[in-house]
Amino acid sequence: MSDANRLERNFAELVAADNKDGAGIRLETRALAHAQHALDLQAVGHASARVRRRLYYLAAAFTGTALWAAVESQEPKRAKGHLNTALGLAGMADSSELQMRLWGHAALLSYQQLHLHDALAAAEAGRRAYVCRQDALFRSLASARLAGILSAVGEDSAAQRTLLHAERAFERADTADERPAWMSFFDRAELNGLAALVMARLGRHDESEARLHRTLSQLRPDLRRNRTYYSIHLALAQLAQGEADQAVATALPLLPEDGEPPLSGRNKKLLQQFNRGLTQVAPGASFVIEWQDRFSEGEKEL
Repeated sequence: MSDANRLERNFAELVAADNKDGAGIRLETRALAHAQHALDLQAVGHASARVRRRLYYLAAAFTGTALWAAVESQEPKRAKGHLNTALGLAGMADSSELQMRLWGHAALLSYQQLHLHDALAAAEAGRRAYVCRQDALFRSLASARLAGILSAVGEDSAAQRTLLHAERAFERADTADERPAWMSFFDRAELNGLAALVMARLGRHDESEARLHRTLSQLRPDLRRNRTYYSIHLALAQLAQGEADQAVATALPLLPEDGEPPLSGRNKKLLQQFNRGLTQVAPGASFVIEWQDRFSEGEKEL
């Protein structure tokens, strides 16, 4: 049990590192090493059934973090392998909460590959997880993710209803209850951020912008990766409303300075999307030229 406690502390540290700096190959590799260590401990000594379930839980949790890192890095082949392994381990641990987490990552993975029906099925599986019936906060997160996929597949009315369910569940949740480390990111700021993505896909960019302003004002300081992510979405919402100069003012501070690591994964892809949109909305404007100079310098570094 002391080994399991130590692994749980290591898991919390990995979650904190992801929240701060984002996921990447280093985080993925570390998570897989910890997962293997948890499985190796199964072969040592005569652990009780309770300890063995906890070790399977930890192996699934670490593999789920490796899955998330691969999804964030846009590495679908590796992500699929991690997903299959993690789901099997979560089943052996009999952990509904981990299954819900993994289905959420699976939905994003399928969405990235434009397998929208698979994404919808995964998001629905996440919301059906038993933990969502037990805990309103899990239900809120699963519903918000499902609303995002519904809005992406054109089910606008269903997306709005499901988002309303997410908001009502959040109001009923006791946010002071103890929950696993990986759920620490989900608070009112994150719910507003997920709602903003739904609004953007529904074409309601003014509402999306308002939600994003609330997200960024409420976001905890340690969630640096999410701050960058939602700031880029704010710039995209402003650009969609024709506010190109304001969008550039929002996006420019997100470009890395000399000596800083470049953006990667989803944030890099979003900035590339912003750059393409900007050149279409305001070609030749002085602030666009300034943006393109800075953006091109960053692209050379990648």
